[in-house]
Amino acid sequence: MNLEYSAEQRALADTARRLLADTAGTDHVRQHLDDPRGTTDAVWQGLATLGATGLLVAPEYGGTGATMVDAGIVAEALGAALNPGPWLSCAAAARALARFGLEDRAAELLTGIADGSTIATVGPLAGTGPAAAGTGPEVVLRGEIDPLFDAAAADVVLVLVRDTPGWALISVPADRLQLSAIAGIDITRKAFRATFSEVPGRLLGTAGDEAVAALRDDVLALAAAQALGAAQSLLDMTIGYAKDRRQFGRPIGSFQAVQQLCVSMFQTVELGRGGVLRALWAADEADDAERRLAAARIKAFGSRLAQVGDTAIQVFGGIGYTWEHDAHLYLRRLLGFSRFLGSSDHYAKQVGAALVADCRAGRNGIR
Repeated sequence: MNLEYSAEQRALADTARRLLADTAGTDHVRQHLDDPRGTTDAVWQGLATLGATGLLVAPEYGGTGATMVDAGIVAEALGAALNPGPWLSCAAAARALARFGLEDRAAELLTGIADGSTIATVGPLAGTGPAAAGTGPEVVLRGEIDPLFDAAAADVVLVLVRDTPGWALISVPADRLQLSAIAGIDITRKAFRATFSEVPGRLLGTAGDEAVAALRDDVLALAAAQALGAAQSLLDMTIGYAKDRRQFGRPIGSFQAVQQLCVSMFQTVELGRGGVLRALWAADEADDAERRLAAARIKAFGSRLAQVGDTAIQVFGGIGYTWEHDAHLYLRRLLGFSRFLGSSDHYAKQVGAALVADCRAGRNGIR
């Protein structure tokens, strides 16, 4: 595992940041808080031209076949910009097809994702979903998914349906769903309750429990990268404010109490960075147990990342609580990640159980 980016990866990060700064800054975010799509055609095609939509699509389908670490670089840039668009959902859809081994069967869909002409989402990643009726490739879905992210922007929904003995992946036209928006703490992400009332779908294929578990770990790692970008951006904003804001004739950053708060934020962000890189690397390179533990660790750390938002607002003072300031939007994004696909406490228990098992087995030097 390499903890330093290559020259090509640094160039990708710089290009993604510049694109988002020019076309989709916080003004764009605020303009789309009430927009169910969360993006514009111009912004989405800009990401497609950059190659961001096809990072996790194999070259034979028009993508770049990049690693999860590469995808995490773009995810971090999107998180830093609080981008409200459906990039994460598209990445999850591409990863679902790969985990199920269905890339050849869904070549047209992958090509559309890569060139930006098709937006896809996948669900449910947690909880129960709809049931499928039918014995052939054409099935009918009944039930609901709550939540289904980016459904209003999507052209295609990949539905995970519990099958015997594993899971079925079914493609459904998004315009056949009944959607109702879900108000969450993170108002920059678009979540919906999707109702399936005799909705026709096409069975793409089936896979075992491990494929779905791996997909969830992939999505957690990419969501963590977005949260890391938000935390880093908020840290930068806070330090800049501490340098400029003056009290008693000098910058507030010269006061030890404020310095300690900023140092605490920096430590949390850097600890999170190591965990995110580990989870992204493990998604491609590690075995199932190590991948799952890496994803659980960074998700368990989610509540600590959310504390970066709390601390930043302490430094900003009264202005940090106002609607006009962006600090609350970043705090909302971090709080949203701490609840994404389950609470941080739930994953902390998984990490603790793995540590106990290692101790009992005499691993990690503990006997």
